[in-house]
Amino acid sequence: MALIILGHPNIERSIANKTIIEELEKSDVEVEIRHLSQMYPDYNIDVKSEQEALLKHQNIVFQYPFYWYNMPAILKHWFDAVFEYQFAYGSKGDQLKGKNFIPSFTVGGPESEYYTLGEHHFRVHEFCKNLEQTAYFAKMNYVEPFYFHGTSVNAGYTEDDVKRKALDQATKLIEKLKRLSS
Repeated sequence: MALIILGHPNIERSIANKTIIEELEKSDVEVEIRHLSQMYPDYNIDVKSEQEALLKHQNIVFQYPFYWYNMPAILKHWFDAVFEYQFAYGSKGDQLKGKNFIPSFTVGGPESEYYTLGEHHFRVHEFCKNLEQTAYFAKMNYVEPFYFHGTSVNAGYTEDDVKRKALDQATKLIEKLKRLSS
């Protein structure tokens, strides 16, 4: 069973993240999905409840859209509140030790913009160092992120293109979860 921490602030309007979540729900992988924006519209995170959910699962997927080179505010706030001292780190903070930390996100712009001479100057992988360090600091197993480019219809991508890419990512994520669970 996998825990999905869904950090999309407006999943109803999403094509990519919504498709990935729908595919996870239809798959034969058991998932518990915690939709942060629906659960905590006021950002008042129930820390103990979230920690209990984390403790029940070996595989933890963080699903979200890539916003301003990072995660949406609700997910960042969730990390700040839930990965607290003596739970996720500290002298007694090894509660997440050995669990799999699996980033899965979508990137609106084209891959060609994420290079030294591109509009965003860095590859997406370089923006993930904070995720990797968070996993290491909490003694978790960092799994290389699942992501794809071209999810913004405002950037000229069609809904069909976005959905096709999202289905491909969902398939890869499901296969990874099955391998990690076996």
